Amino acid sequence: MAKTKTAYVCNECGADFPRWLGQCTECKAWNSLSEVRLSNPKAHPRVAERSGFAGATQAGVQTLNEVSLEELPRFSTTFKEFDRVLGGGVVPGSAILIGGSPGAGKSTLLLQTLCRLAENKKTLYVTGEESLQQVAMRAQRLSLPTDKLRMLAETSIETICQLADQEKPEVMVIDSIQVMHLADISSAPGSVSQVRETAAFLTRYAKQHGVAIIMVGHVTKDGSLAGPKVLEHCIDCSVILDGSSDSRYRTLRGTKNRFGAVNELGVFAMTGSGLKEVSNPSAIFLQRGEEQGNGSVVMVVWEGTRPLLVEIQALVDYSALANPRRVAVGLEATRLALLLAVLHRHGGLQVSDQDVFVNVVGGVKVTETSADLALLLAIVSSFKGEPLARDLIVFGEVGLAGEIRPVPSGLERLNEAAKHGFKKAILPLANKPKQAPEGMTVIGVRNLQEALDAI
Repeated sequence: MAKTKTAYVCNECGADFPRWLGQCTECKAWNSLSEVRLSNPKAHPRVAERSGFAGATQAGVQTLNEVSLEELPRFSTTFKEFDRVLGGGVVPGSAILIGGSPGAGKSTLLLQTLCRLAENKKTLYVTGEESLQQVAMRAQRLSLPTDKLRMLAETSIETICQLADQEKPEVMVIDSIQVMHLADISSAPGSVSQVRETAAFLTRYAKQHGVAIIMVGHVTKDGSLAGPKVLEHCIDCSVILDGSSDSRYRTLRGTKNRFGAVNELGVFAMTGSGLKEVSNPSAIFLQRGEEQGNGSVVMVVWEGTRPLLVEIQALVDYSALANPRRVAVGLEATRLALLLAVLHRHGGLQVSDQDVFVNVVGGVKVTETSADLALLLAIVSSFKGEPLARDLIVFGEVGLAGEIRPVPSGLERLNEAAKHGFKKAILPLANKPKQAPEGMTVIGVRNLQEALDAI
């Protein structure tokens, strides 16, 4: 029997080493090396299988202008929000990876999608984590049409692809990639080498046979996709289904898309009959109380290709601690500390002895800098105890010198706010349109002091 060789592979960059190291010498990540058992190449020659990874079986050189520019024939998932995140629909031959925390609704969303697609297309749902009875019980609970959906309970990739050759599906779901395995890799399912090789095998199969494959991936405790980083490199689309178990709403966000815009956002509502798409998410995130409280303001964030209205809340309270607390939910805590320093230096407001709590309503995570001005105005409103106008909309980036910098797609943000009945807007002067929307007062500000005078 041939001796089993081992190597140590970095989970972050994919570099391999002959022995374990505390720090990867390539990407400088600490404690990221995992042991991988290598198979005997003489016993399992797979060189021929690796050819044509991108779908081409015969290599050939051609000029760029000879490439066909015909649009890829996308087809809809039957969910408009899902189509939006994927860039307009599913591309045949694409490999899609959907991740999310346990209980987010990944299997529910894919089961609903495939049951609907099975009415017009040949589909195959492969489950490796649940029995077919469990999937059937879920479909019955959700009142889904089950007479045309083809099911398979299997974890061997070779067997799955052989049966797929017979079925010839147009869409195939793999639930999940962490439990699948290849026979000629000796390591356990879910290990770095198994996940990397099974994902590459499925991606290669999708390209060569024109089958759209949707793979379910687990996430780590910090919310990132489990497995090696090369997993996200070899697939075409990567989306994350996010949402806490106690929240009704789930957000589907695209982190990688070769066929459309990234950072696109789709919103779903979890109901007793499965996931329902939310066509107007701004109306949900703007469910405000009858009385306008202190420290509350509405801002416009840009998610992918559309504006989204969300409410931001701030609470400033006297702190008895030596180091006052700075808590940000849905925003970056470091950004909050930076803006508080700008507020002190250029706004003349000292909050060094106050606890500052910031929250974005609805569980939305805001990563862009257009929320800076809205955050500062909410903090000032809570500190002074003066509520802001209920029909006020704010957006803009705040620089370290106290200047208000412009943000992209300013007019689209303003028009979205006008649709929802907002009458007053404070925004960067560079984003101020020549013709304001009807019935709206637009105030363009150059610096933080002008913004504070405008409220």
